[in-house]
Amino acid sequence: MAEISIKGARRTEFGKGASRRARRDGFIPAVIYGHGEKPQHVALPSRELGIALKTSNVLIDVVLDDHTELTLPKSVSRDPLTGLLEHIDLVIVRRGERVVVSVPVHTEGKYDQDGILEHTNNSIEVETDVTNIPAFLMLSMEGMMAGESRYAADVVLPEGVKLISDPKMTVVHLSVKSAEIEETPVVAAVAEGDAAAAPAEGEAAATATAPAGGDDKKDKKK
Repeated sequence: MAEISIKGARRTEFGKGASRRARRDGFIPAVIYGHGEKPQHVALPSRELGIALKTSNVLIDVVLDDHTELTLPKSVSRDPLTGLLEHIDLVIVRRGERVVVSVPVHTEGKYDQDGILEHTNNSIEVETDVTNIPAFLMLSMEGMMAGESRYAADVVLPEGVKLISDPKMTVVHLSVKSAEIEETPVVAAVAEGDAAAAPAEGEAAATATAPAGGDDKKDKKK
């Protein structure tokens, strides 16, 4: 379980303009709340915060002038175009308490390569000690055949970690590939009756141009 200390400063200015100025100066506006305490508005250095958030469910010790708050990231806002941090909500936690968090699921093992692997859910919710949150959980796909699924109940949980998600929730599914349809070329054929009724091109020409024999003899006698 990763735990990082970051020195913060209390915010005295609020609003969109103040938030833009804070980000321009290299700080991210943040709110710390929880455990019945009054929300605290602080600013955290964007570089250090960005590094900390690369770890899932990282514990952040926010060091203020008068005290330190142990917190867990609750909600992170980013610019939809640039992906840069804009704001973060941090919830206060206490050592020894249990929390419900969403933990990423990694997969391992050989499966049927004739299937198409679909990651239906990339994480599951678990309850665990706040200082013992797993960075990720493992799910074995060993021997998985096309048409089969692996569920939340199949994810290996460390000791002391309790599954909160529905045990029947699909995590990965191995779809069956669609059968390829072979197209048979269609050959145009003339029906036998039509072929017999239709004269050949040469025969049609001869019939149309050849003079009757009787008419030729009459012309000679004249």
